[in-house]
Amino acid sequence: MFQTINTSTSSEFTIEEATVNEIQTAFINHKLTSKELVHFYINQIEKLNPTYKAVIEINPDALDQAEKADQERKANNPKARLGLHGIPVLIKDNIATKDKLNTTAGSYALLDSVVRRDAGVVKKLRESGAIILGKASLSEWAYFRSSSAPSGWNARTKQAVIMNSIKTKNGYSHTDLSVQASLSAWAYFRSSLAPSGCVSALQAVNPYLATMGPCGSSTGSAIAVATNMVTVSLGTETNGSILCPSNACSVVGIKPTVGLTSRSGVIPISPRQDTVGPICRTVTDAVYVLDAIVGFDEYDVEATQNALKYIPEDGYLKHLNSHGLEGKRLGVMRAYPYFGFGNDTKTLNKFEKHFAILRQAGATLIENLEINNFSHIISLFKGESLLLSAEFKIAINDYLKELVDSPVRSLADVITFNNKFANLELLEQYPQDLFLEAENTNGIGKLEEEALMNLTKASKDGFEKLMKENKLDALVMPYSHGSTVLAIGGYPGIIVPAGYDENGGPYGICFGGLKGSEPTLIEIAYGFEQATKFRKPPPVKE
Repeated sequence: MFQTINTSTSSEFTIEEATVNEIQTAFINHKLTSKELVHFYINQIEKLNPTYKAVIEINPDALDQAEKADQERKANNPKARLGLHGIPVLIKDNIATKDKLNTTAGSYALLDSVVRRDAGVVKKLRESGAIILGKASLSEWAYFRSSSAPSGWNARTKQAVIMNSIKTKNGYSHTDLSVQASLSAWAYFRSSLAPSGCVSALQAVNPYLATMGPCGSSTGSAIAVATNMVTVSLGTETNGSILCPSNACSVVGIKPTVGLTSRSGVIPISPRQDTVGPICRTVTDAVYVLDAIVGFDEYDVEATQNALKYIPEDGYLKHLNSHGLEGKRLGVMRAYPYFGFGNDTKTLNKFEKHFAILRQAGATLIENLEINNFSHIISLFKGESLLLSAEFKIAINDYLKELVDSPVRSLADVITFNNKFANLELLEQYPQDLFLEAENTNGIGKLEEEALMNLTKASKDGFEKLMKENKLDALVMPYSHGSTVLAIGGYPGIIVPAGYDENGGPYGICFGGLKGSEPTLIEIAYGFEQATKFRKPPPVKE
């Protein structure tokens, strides 16, 4: 049941499922204030988070930021005309915020570490007038610590459970709760009060189907948006971690071209593949966020400078064209794994109605495409994990050394920390095998250089050649099945809700393109969304 909020007028405004445009209209018509909106989302988090484990921390300054936004709106400040002004945003917990929030990638090892500055994307969000509501949960270390941990699990989710019990027992206010977590975390969560025997309760839960995993690492960002704990959120992707949770939670995810959004201040895996993007309920909302966070950053100079040529001078919003599918050439791979549908007849049959919708909306589907020497190209993908391990060790060591203060200064320190606090980090259940593999690397050597060369060749001879020779605007892929192809080449992708299976589990449709093709992908994704409007809210339990 949708909740409404009473205002000083006789009318009411429904917040749940409201878009950025609808919220801004409510602001203008004095039916809603940013402060009321933040209160609503904090209440939603307190009500739903014990079940879904989507949020690690609430920003104790969120209400102050909301009051400032309300004052700017009353004063007709030009900033108040920006699309995200006064809109709350949840930030994935591997994206730095220079405030009272922690930035930990879900690990106790980084609790109370001090970042040097806001991440580049957070700085741009603040400049747009957005409110930093808090930190979204994630798969610990962006799913790069343990190959056996379930998606959506991180050690600090235990903290969120404990904080909830603290509030119930002692009656802290919203702000008190957040401050309590920030100031006493080390002492409290190392103590004998920490509960045990509740591993299964510490994993993020898919709000549509509890038996269906939330997928990827940006789990909290997707779940929070799906369940109306926040309007919009930020996720990160190295390989599938925006696209996959968006697919699983029936929301829209944009994985931008690598470098289009800054990675400075983001706990890294691979600068070659890492990217930051929006997770929202609609394509329009995702585009508002994308518009706000793209662009040059002096702390991620090379990548953001190179990507400037891809950004439209007047932004992305003009590409929200309901007729955006007209004249588009879309590739459908029916026989090749990694590049789409493979030989999965069940999936192909499920998406036949989607193919019909695309055609009816004016798109041309190019099928029965061939990839020359496909087996060899796929064999080149095998070097990704080897290269990621080496890149991670270099990048995480650089990140940790740059922190103003931190209990750990290297990957080796983190491994030692996890061994020392094995009970907190559930090391017996979820070993740190990916960390150990990375620590055993010795920089970018001959094998890594060969892997990089092979991945580059696979991208150029595979995806790029396929797109260019067939003059495709996008490749259509089911679910997030094309994430590896998009990841290794730094290509963009947009996933849109496409329906629900017989058990109620969501699934999406993904459109991938060449570097810098975001304007075209937005037209395609928006055209599909407007033609179908498949998304429906999850059956959230009251």
